[in-house]
Amino acid sequence: MAYQIIFKKRFTNKLVRLLAYLEKEWSYKVASSFLHKIDLRIAQLSKQPLTGISSTVIKDVRSVFITKHNRLYYKVKGKKVIVLNMYDTRMNPKKKKF
Repeated sequence: MAYQIIFKKRFTNKLVRLLAYLEKEWSYKVASSFLHKIDLRIAQLSKQPLTGISSTVIKDVRSVFITKHNRLYYKVKGKKVIVLNMYDTRMNPKKKKF
């Protein structure tokens, strides 16, 4: 049985801004490819939510790579996967909240 996926507003806002940036600076094809990678990762999480690694900072938060430069943070509660946020792996580690 698949888990229900819930997106936090913080994640959706960041995703919209990132897709707009990718389309403007690179191309529609690059933005579409990135969105496809997110869709595949989220489909995988709905079936196997415990595949990500646990956060060392906040209990119950897990993360998976989307690309080598982007990591998705989520939490599993009951039969729900709550997608919290997405961060660029190249940023200052002190700015990461998870």
